[in-house]
Amino acid sequence: MVNYRKRMLAVTAAVALATGLAACGGGSSDDNTNNASGSKEGTAGGNLIYYMFAPIEHVDPQRIYVGRDISNFSRLTYRQLVTFPISEDPEVSNTPVPDLATDTGTSEDGGKKWSFTVKDDVKWEDGKPITCEDFKYGASRVFATDVITGGPNYLLSYLDIPTDPKTGLPAYNGPYKGDGQDLFDKAVTCDGQTITYNFNKPWPDFPLAIAALHMMDPYRADKDQGDKSNYQIFSNGPYKLQAPWDKQKGATFVRNENYDPATDSTDVRKALPDTIKMDIGQTTETIYDRLIADSGDDQYAVTSQRIPPAYYTQIEGAVAERSSLFASPYVDYLVPNFNRLTDPKVREALKVATDATGWINAGGGEKAYAPADSIVNPAVVGYQPNPAFEGDKSGDPEAAKALLEEAGVTLPYPIKFTYPQTDTADKQAAALKETWDKAGFDVTLDALGDTYYDVIQKPDNDSDVMWGGWGADWPSAITVTAPLFDSRPNLTANSNGQDYGAYKSDAFNALVDKAANAANLDDQTAALQEADIQLGKDVAYIPLEIAQFYFLNGSKVTGFVGTPASSMFPDLGPIGVEN
Repeated sequence: MVNYRKRMLAVTAAVALATGLAACGGGSSDDNTNNASGSKEGTAGGNLIYYMFAPIEHVDPQRIYVGRDISNFSRLTYRQLVTFPISEDPEVSNTPVPDLATDTGTSEDGGKKWSFTVKDDVKWEDGKPITCEDFKYGASRVFATDVITGGPNYLLSYLDIPTDPKTGLPAYNGPYKGDGQDLFDKAVTCDGQTITYNFNKPWPDFPLAIAALHMMDPYRADKDQGDKSNYQIFSNGPYKLQAPWDKQKGATFVRNENYDPATDSTDVRKALPDTIKMDIGQTTETIYDRLIADSGDDQYAVTSQRIPPAYYTQIEGAVAERSSLFASPYVDYLVPNFNRLTDPKVREALKVATDATGWINAGGGEKAYAPADSIVNPAVVGYQPNPAFEGDKSGDPEAAKALLEEAGVTLPYPIKFTYPQTDTADKQAAALKETWDKAGFDVTLDALGDTYYDVIQKPDNDSDVMWGGWGADWPSAITVTAPLFDSRPNLTANSNGQDYGAYKSDAFNALVDKAANAANLDDQTAALQEADIQLGKDVAYIPLEIAQFYFLNGSKVTGFVGTPASSMFPDLGPIGVEN
């Protein structure tokens, strides 16, 4: 399920947070096993294979919202005004550098106004220049919440556009309908190649937002087909598609002849392989059978799939020299559906019966996971164990059954658990089902193979509890609890956004506002800690574990590394293959 974990961005954290990134887990070399192939000097040429199991749900830049995909497309096809460089040092890796812009931006009015100038001689794959208007149009697409779904929604609350009192959304509804276009045109302006964004409140760390996501990417209006653009890639990076993207199989990327490396930096994109094949559809077990055998083209392969626990005993000797273990920034958790589990005692019973220890053991133990006491990763500023989730993690079916009886519900109480399917995930789900059933639930396991987030984000989703995974872009709790559970920017007629369980709490939202308007970082942190306690009281989530990334790559791969900029997935910026 690692491929489904989403990467998240803070939108109100103080700019000082950018200097505290050394606390972020997973970036130091001490967290990694030695990687012999990764230590080899890479040269240009050859063909790299990138294996993954499940289909990618979005390749449209404004809709991409999975950490692996954000990084991969940043390195290959989608350049940004500013971006993150290649580095294992978290402080370096999470400090934006110029990309399509001439510098990292100029702010005015205390961070309420930001301007960037687009470089000369940067081009799209058809040779046409990238313009300020392309950036403006890209930002406008975020407001089409009925079409551009699944992606980040920060602009809805930050750009200086009035709110429609009927919908609670901005009075501008995107380029397809065009209502309120004049309002958007005042908020985002172009003067030659200089684009200016006007916000309704300070956004001092806006460059981090640009680098961490693709919501501010340029988009050519003549290439936009709305929802039909979800699997179309129009490149401005070093690679372009050789043939149309196939959701079930992937695609091969070849060199973009209209990309000029002189406008870029090898600190960001070395662009070493001649081709990169994203191969989708093989099971994790099949992928690792091939990588362990290390023959033929598999010598030139990497994967975002973690080593399955059943294969741990095979990772020894020369094979172990090709392995890497990274501490990830992700916490995996369960989300009760508040539209279905409306009784607080039922949600409490679910929490009490949850065997997180069984889930961890079924998933591979300590090489796969560490225990979690909160949805906030311990490396994040503001982390504290949530008192609702401290103590034994093995579940208490008897206590949970007593809660169900107090609730007065008919037993067994039917619930459906939805999660992304893999062989390992099936075993983990079975571990949860065992104690849930003992507690008086009647559990149906609902494993999704071809798609996931676009299903659980639907407002009429009939799941009772769902799996989720989340990681902060830099260490502040405002990058986690607020975007996941603030109902106001998330819940719309067409999507629950990142609030998969349709959680809606005035008390929690008030604490988010308190944090957003805090005068200093200490006050912000205190409000966010209080907000997490509120989530625990409401059982808005149930933490499962902190994911660990255990990878293997082919013997002919060079420069293999996971970086904070790539959410500790393989970073395609430096990776190459032997020729």
